[in-house]
Amino acid sequence: MMTTDQIAALCLALPGTREDLKWGSNRVFSVAGNKMFAVLDFLGENLAFKVHSDLFLGFVDRPGIRPAPYLARAHWISMSSRQIPMGDDELRDLLTRAHQLVVRKLPKRLQPGLLLDLD
Repeated sequence: MMTTDQIAALCLALPGTREDLKWGSNRVFSVAGNKMFAVLDFLGENLAFKVHSDLFLGFVDRPGIRPAPYLARAHWISMSSRQIPMGDDELRDLLTRAHQLVVRKLPKRLQPGLLLDLD
C-alpha cells in the first residue's frame, strides 16, 4: 500500500503540479495555479480526488470509498489514506486521470506540456 509520502510524490511528478497547504492541514495538489485534482490530509487520514463523472457512482458503491465532503457535486471521492481500498496500480492510474481531467478543462493555450497520453 502506498504511503502518504508516495502519494504526494506521485502527484508532484505529474506535469505542472504544485502543492499548497490549505484549510489548516490539507495538502492540496493543483495544476495551472489553483485547479485542484487531489487533496491529502497532512495527518494522513484522508485522500480525496476527482474522478470521471461516469465512474463516480460506481466508486462510491465500493466499500471504503465515499463522496468527498463539499466536493461530491464535482465528482470527487474520498477514502482513508491509511486503508486505501484499492491496489497501488489502480490508485496511480486514478490520480493520473484526476490530473488529466482537470488539465483537459483548462483553456487550450494552457494545456501544452500538461497533457499525457493515457490510452
